[in-house]
Amino acid sequence: MQVKIKRLKPNAVIPTYAKEGDAGMDLVATEIIKDTPDQITYGTGLAMEIRDGFVGLVFPRSSIRKTHLFLSNSVGVIDSGYRGEIQATFKKIQGVSNNALDNYKVGDRICQLTIIPYPPIEFEEVEELNNTE
Repeated sequence: MQVKIKRLKPNAVIPTYAKEGDAGMDLVATEIIKDTPDQITYGTGLAMEIRDGFVGLVFPRSSIRKTHLFLSNSVGVIDSGYRGEIQATFKKIQGVSNNALDNYKVGDRICQLTIIPYPPIEFEEVEELNNTE
């Protein structure tokens, strides 16, 4: 599947799969947009056009365990109608040394992007549901 992607910054890195069979493509930080004592927001310098019927999901990378950060919304959702920059905001874990060495730096791979299809859902309200064990 082809997805249109636009570099918003000259240092933006087009995501690719690290190896065959990977589900996620790494997103790279191009800048630190905001850094407060509680959270840090990174820009990727990328915008994309995801087709209708698909959604982009942004997950933390396994390297997050080397930081004192966690992705603030656990999983980011990029809807097909969004055309802005893909950004990632991380909460800083309080009560540990939150020094600059604990954070991702510009040029680091900060999270993973997976684009998947989703079915349109229609809810049917009922009085009862089937029993399960």
